[in-house]
Amino acid sequence: MFIVEDKGSAIALMCASLIFLGTWPALLTLLERRGRLPQHTYLDYSVTNLLAAVLIALTLGQLGESKENTPNFFTQLSQDNWHSVLFALAGGVVLSVGNLCTQYAWAYVGLSITEVIVASMVVVIGTTLNYFLDNRINRADILFTGVACFLVAVILGTSVHSSNAADNKEKLSGSTNRKNGGTEPSSQLIDKDVLVDIENGASTEYATRAEAGTVEYLVELEQRRSIKVFGSSTLMGLGIVFFAGVCLSLFSPALNLATNDQWHTLKDGVPHLVVYTAFFYFSISCFAVGTGLNILFLYRPMAGVPKSSFKAYLNDWDGRQWALLAGLLCGLGNGFQFMGGQAAGYAAADAVEALPLVSTFWGIVLFGEYRKSSRKTYTLLAFMLLMFVAAVATLMASAGHRSTK
Repeated sequence: MFIVEDKGSAIALMCASLIFLGTWPALLTLLERRGRLPQHTYLDYSVTNLLAAVLIALTLGQLGESKENTPNFFTQLSQDNWHSVLFALAGGVVLSVGNLCTQYAWAYVGLSITEVIVASMVVVIGTTLNYFLDNRINRADILFTGVACFLVAVILGTSVHSSNAADNKEKLSGSTNRKNGGTEPSSQLIDKDVLVDIENGASTEYATRAEAGTVEYLVELEQRRSIKVFGSSTLMGLGIVFFAGVCLSLFSPALNLATNDQWHTLKDGVPHLVVYTAFFYFSISCFAVGTGLNILFLYRPMAGVPKSSFKAYLNDWDGRQWALLAGLLCGLGNGFQFMGGQAAGYAAADAVEALPLVSTFWGIVLFGEYRKSSRKTYTLLAFMLLMFVAAVATLMASAGHRSTK
């Protein structure tokens, strides 16, 4: 079994995890903005997310000879460790629910702000729990300075969202149909002939592309995307985000308990779950919950998304390769995070929650988020990103070394 033992390798894994975990949300957001149903996308994502865990377990989890305290993947499957397995399964459940919520939150709140608030909550709650579960192997003064930076980023993130929402509202109000005294965007900007063939999973493309940040762009985006957000409540969007943050705050502590057995639930002589076995069970439950809920959502959709069917999902190949890639990146990112956390402490591994730095980059480059916004929005955005840079640096600096004795 391949074991990460030095802090340098652990930090390298965390950096790779940071890139992967910051990129996959952008791919799912891209598909939603192109009109692909979120149920279809998440079902594809779930398949490769599980595949990543299986590949890691069968390769890194099987390298070398099995030892008494660190058995290989197949050896550990038959051991009496179901208490630890339950913690791993619970971690997969909360991760799946949290990721599913964020898929809808990206539409309401935006990719950048959703990731900022969720990641900050994961650090504030999850890192604090991991610090005590890890028997304080991380430098508390440095670690909690980083946690404080993330907490400030949460506050700034909500402020950025409110400011950007106000900017968009002002743009839309300036283009309303004044002639009829209406409150909807002018019909000149809306193509009434845009159709979406749900059964075949195909959508027509706009003949023209408006400049990002303009009111024309906002209206075209609303027409094209699968989750309609015009007229939605800001509080509803933020409510989804905060619920997702609570769920995602618990999956890392659950993996910590599964692999280190701090509550002493295992029988004497039974080795702890190795990170590869725990990640495998974790991904099994994540897959089961994700596919089960999204098959239900095909027939009973939420957030105003059109109904679909399993047949329609199977026939929907438009953008499927990006959804499959997103699941693979997320699976590898989670696996690398857990491998690094097992070596340097799960609290320090939560530095990968600086993934909004990557997501914000993709949000600005791919989706034109914050273009033509006010100076106030830009200022708040800059301070928010600075807080994240400070936070990731301090969390990585707090990395300790877990004793293997």
